[in-house]
Amino acid sequence: QVPLVESGGGLVQAGGSLTLSCAASGRTFSMYAMGWFRQAPGKEREFVAAISSSAGNTYYTNSVKGRFAIYRDNAKNMVWLQMNSLKPEDTAVYYCAQHIGSGSYYYTDEYDYWGQGTQVTVSS
Repeated sequence: QVPLVESGGGLVQAGGSLTLSCAASGRTFSMYAMGWFRQAPGKEREFVAAISSSAGNTYYTNSVKGRFAIYRDNAKNMVWLQMNSLKPEDTAVYYCAQHIGSGSYYYTDEYDYWGQGTQVTVSS
């Protein structure tokens, strides 16, 4: 069983909205912080947002602050990324990931389980 499965990507016009979903399985979801990353063609995978295990704290890269929101439901083993006011530069494959240990939320090395990714394309 795949530990993380994303959905909800698609094609949207600039200024539009999308909500990405990530369904988790395989271990106690509520014990782990979760993150969203994205990777555009020819670029490295970059941090987008993270949420602590209890959902008490959220973190965002500067370019999405005020436009994106990460939230989770531990009873449903789900995490979402609500994306508003989308821009063409948000176009990328978006991945959810499960954080391990106590390291930074901003680096890919601090995550072990990754989803397969979902494509988000924002047209101008």
